[in-house]
Amino acid sequence: MRFFKIIAVFIILLIGAYAASMYYFVDESKDFKIEKEINYPVEKVFSQFNNLQNFTRWNNFFTRSKSIDIDYYTPYEGQGSSISYTDPKNDTDGEMFLRYENPNKTLRYQLFEDRNESPTLVDVKFKAVAPEKTKITWIVHTPKLSVLRRVENFWTEDRFAENIDKSMGNLNNVLGNKVEKDNQMAAIKYDSLMVENEEEKLLLGINVSTSNKKDALYKNIVMNYNKIYNYTTMDLGKKDDEFGFPVLITDADNYKDKEVSYFLGIPLSKKFGLTDNNFSFRTQSPTQNYVMYYKGNYAGRIKAIQQLIQKAKKDEMRFGDIRQTFIERPAEDQDVNMKLSLSVFK
Repeated sequence: MRFFKIIAVFIILLIGAYAASMYYFVDESKDFKIEKEINYPVEKVFSQFNNLQNFTRWNNFFTRSKSIDIDYYTPYEGQGSSISYTDPKNDTDGEMFLRYENPNKTLRYQLFEDRNESPTLVDVKFKAVAPEKTKITWIVHTPKLSVLRRVENFWTEDRFAENIDKSMGNLNNVLGNKVEKDNQMAAIKYDSLMVENEEEKLLLGINVSTSNKKDALYKNIVMNYNKIYNYTTMDLGKKDDEFGFPVLITDADNYKDKEVSYFLGIPLSKKFGLTDNNFSFRTQSPTQNYVMYYKGNYAGRIKAIQQLIQKAKKDEMRFGDIRQTFIERPAEDQDVNMKLSLSVFK
């Protein structure tokens, strides 16, 4: 009995010593600052922070769990917008509010986690350090913790910094695809023949062989695009701004054949494990291309392809695949809006 009393006294003394050390040597809340730079203009970066639907698509705090459920409340963008979330698998929930906004300069968030009445306050500052580069500064003030919980302040900053590192990688991928789409749309000059250098691209898609009779080819393209899109967004959980325009790769002159073989894919930033053997990755090598933009019915693209081939022959260039990039999603009974790229070389 005496032994248990000694143990009890020892435990009380230990808890007392711990509580005293936490009280005198560890702050009840924590303030810290984290700075990062990203190679995109401030107006494009800011719109990923002040729109909470955009924000939750790349921020690792929300993307790290597939079981998290998020509700968005109006207004969905800017000061006054808010969300609530719950993650039953990880037994967490909370609310986040956007309390203040100075466009392209400053935002203030309030985050309430797990029914904690005191919020984490996060000020985010944006500074354009170059036309295509933005400095982002997070200034974080954590909620007050009880004496027994103050030990958590030892790893709060490291945990927050790790989340930002992962989030910045996600944001870079999102903006990369978004900016590429914006730039391609702005560069469109229909029926004009241009020369472009195209960088390496990673595509996730399907290899297909199908009939070239009447509208059969285009219907097959629409069907397979829908398969790829559904797999990418539903099975893989990718959002529209996380991947590029769909690309169809085929022989340049196979429009004359009774049967056509092609690869149709969606550009992604990196490879990962696939759960369906019908899909595969394909790396599109860097090339020099003769390019034309075309808008009209799918069959009408043949004239543009012939012009590209004629140009290559006139310039005494050899040519390879034709790449059909759908600027607008292919859909049945609708005209196509596409970029035709013929790879050429000496």
